[in-house]
Amino acid sequence: MAATFNVMSYGAKPDGHTNSANAFLAAWAQACASTKPATVYVPKGKFSIANQVAFQGPCKNTAIVVSIDGTLVAPSNYQAVAAAGNWLIFEHVTGVTVSGGILDAQGTSLWSCKASKKSCPSGATTLEFSNSENIVISGLTSLNSQMFHIVINACRNAKLQGVRISASGTSPNTDGIHVQSSSGVTILNSKIGTGDDCVSIGPGTTNMWVENVACGPGHGISIGSLGKDLQEDGVQNVTVKTSTFVGTENGLRIKTWGRPSNSFVRDIFFQHSIMQNVQNPILIDQNYCPSNENCPGQASGVRISHVIYQDIHGTSTDPVAVKFACSKKYPCSGIQLQDVKLTYRNQPAQASCSNAGGTSSGYVQPASCL
Repeated sequence: MAATFNVMSYGAKPDGHTNSANAFLAAWAQACASTKPATVYVPKGKFSIANQVAFQGPCKNTAIVVSIDGTLVAPSNYQAVAAAGNWLIFEHVTGVTVSGGILDAQGTSLWSCKASKKSCPSGATTLEFSNSENIVISGLTSLNSQMFHIVINACRNAKLQGVRISASGTSPNTDGIHVQSSSGVTILNSKIGTGDDCVSIGPGTTNMWVENVACGPGHGISIGSLGKDLQEDGVQNVTVKTSTFVGTENGLRIKTWGRPSNSFVRDIFFQHSIMQNVQNPILIDQNYCPSNENCPGQASGVRISHVIYQDIHGTSTDPVAVKFACSKKYPCSGIQLQDVKLTYRNQPAQASCSNAGGTSSGYVQPASCL
């Protein structure tokens, strides 16, 4: 029988304004010290978590469930957690499940600060797992993150399922799920609407599976940006299937900096995707250079190879629905288009290729430019 540690036994109050951060940490400490499976239980109600909370391992057991029936609320004043970089973070844990609940980061005041072009902190990630393994995040809702909603960093074997993520389509840098330096990450049956990438896949990500994700608003599902640094881990063996994109800026995107790097992207499989009024349904952009600093006139060093697009259908809001803008130094190779049908205003869309090589098979519209 699992030992259960209710945060209210440690002084948490479901009144929405008493800071319960220390109570959560006390309950965690007991669960982490337990030699048998343990549950940290958060009952119904609103619990204010007014500062960064770091749940640290390693623990004495490898089966801790953080079971949330209530809502965790960050301070409306973003200064309280923005500088910490994280609101809730788990580090060096094994076998932790976060189940249910709502995380409300109340990020709107920080978004307003950024919109006003004042000097503002970059903001806090709502929930991060770092240097951990055998992680599950199930049935969780994340609202209005200051910055990224969920980050999986340097982890092995993480499963995210039934996750709901929501923020304004104009909210800056509010990526839904960001994965980096991790292997064996699976994202299933989730609905993500936000102001940046629904899922972003960063350097050092391998063996990743994304299935049945509904994206919109947002910037699509993106590999990258990669190649910002000269020495950087690549991305390989990523599958994205059965996804829908509604009104997003991009659909399936690979983005790299236009500057020297030893990074790479290979063995990527995009399958069964539906695009509804998407600006760039299929996009490889190897000329990323925000603010035009440190990269104009340079070629991306990121080598992109073996990328398959299979059964991609729908509508583009731009006449050019397939854009492959690859590196002039290392052209994309082994790109495959299979059964693609993208239209623009009820007409066949167009394709644009530069420095891209590959093949097409089956019905492919727009006509392949590979």
